[in-house]
Amino acid sequence: MIAQILIALIALLHIYILVLEMFLWDKPVGLKAFGNTPEKAQLTKVLAQNQGLYNGFLAAGLIFALLLAQPFAWMVANFFLSCVLIAGIFGAITASRKILYIQALPALIALIALNLGW
Repeated sequence: MIAQILIALIALLHIYILVLEMFLWDKPVGLKAFGNTPEKAQLTKVLAQNQGLYNGFLAAGLIFALLLAQPFAWMVANFFLSCVLIAGIFGAITASRKILYIQALPALIALIALNLGW
């Protein structure tokens, strides 16, 4: 039950990131969230939209895992949480250290909960 709640929260987080990156990148809330200037946001908008789409795929996979029966739900959840964890670690290394705490750490906690049967 705890793992399912964590998976749902991480899916919601990635839907929020999708909205920020695809639709609000060059708006005040997006500029503030990512520490961009309007000029930089305009130059990188298409890249951010692509990134947002990928975050949407992660959210869709996690939601799909919540809807599946066992043992498939466990396998799909492990796969997509691992993808989120890897993306979070890579983002922390290449873009911003805060991604480690916002994306990677919650995925790691959810993976632990899922695999301990919480």
